[in-house]
Formats: sequence, C-alpha cells, structure tokens
Amino acid sequence: MAGTWLLHPAVRPCLVVVCSLPALQLLFKAILDQLGPNPAEALIRGTGDWTLRWLCVVLAVTPVRILFKLPALARLRRTLGLTVFAYAVLHLLCYAWLDMGAEWPEIVQDIAKRPFILVGFVSWLVLLALAATSFNAAVRWLGGRRWQWLHRAVYLVAPLTILHFYWMRAGKQNFTDVVMYAGILAVLLGWRLQRKWRGL
Repeated sequence: MAGTWLLHPAVRPCLVVVCSLPALQLLFKAILDQLGPNPAEALIRGTGDWTLRWLCVVLAVTPVRILFKLPALARLRRTLGLTVFAYAVLHLLCYAWLDMGAEWPEIVQDIAKRPFILVGFVSWLVLLALAATSFNAAVRWLGGRRWQWLHRAVYLVAPLTILHFYWMRAGKQNFTDVVMYAGILAVLLGWRLQRKWRGL
C-alpha cells in the first residue's frame, strides 16, 4: 500500500519537530535581536503568517490523501490541526502582550472596536473549539455525526482568516500575500465543493 511509511511510529514525533521549527526560528531571532526595527510587529506578523500557512497544509491533507492514494496521511491531520491552533495561540499572545501590554480591558475594547481584530478573535474561538474536541473522548461524547459537523467549521476559519489578513494589510496597500493565500484556500475549498456536487 502506498505511503505505508506514514504508519511508522517515528513519523508523528518528527512532524511535531518540523511544525515547531518556525516558532523556534522566531524565538531565536528574538533572542539574537534579529527581528528588525520593530520586533513586536515581526513576531505578531510571523506567528500570523505561520498560522495561515499551517491552515493551508491542514486543508491540503484530504486532497493529497485522495489524489495520491495515501490513506495513512489522515492519521497526521490531528497533529497538523493542533499545530494551526498552537500558532494561533502564539499570534494572539504576541498581540495581547507585545502590542497591548497584556492590558485585558483595553484588549476587550480593541476587539470590539477594530473589525479585523474581531474577525481574527472569532477565528481563534472557532479553532479553540476544534482543538478542544480533537481527541477521541470528544468524538465519543459528541457522537460521530455531530463531531464531523463541528469540525467542518474549519471551512469557516479559512475565509475569516483571509478577511483578517486583508484588513490587516489594507492600511499598507500590500495585498500580494493576501491574494496568494486566498487563491490557495479557494482551490482547496473549491476541490471539496466540486466533489460534493459530484456526490463523491
């Protein structure tokens, strides 16, 4: 069977290490003062970019699994999904601590006042729900059908994240990355829609 190497016990720990590398790189750059003139912005942007990149990877798992006949790839989806959440947590913490000084009343006001922060926070709440129910016990508690419906909320996270990214870049009129990520996510979601329409 193709992709049997994905069943090896060492694959998941190796994946965790690979997923951790971008965060470690940002950490080392911060320690060595290599994040440029605005380290706080670099950390907020870096963790946000990697959240979006890992989201693209998660949504690519099913198409790659089906197109390349790699059923064992599905066992890595949970690890990748938790990676998305971990980077989203880092992104939120960098914003709350480095940008807002951990002043929680001001953070709440900022979320309510700025639409792009609100959209980003809603996305984080959805990811929190998905991460909290990503374990086998949650599947048994919710039941398979309800669990599947809940985890389809990841399809809502994708456009919300792009909207958050777009509004963030609007002030600088820099939409190159926005268009690139929006195109990738549109292809990944469009692939799912066409399969649903074809009854596959």
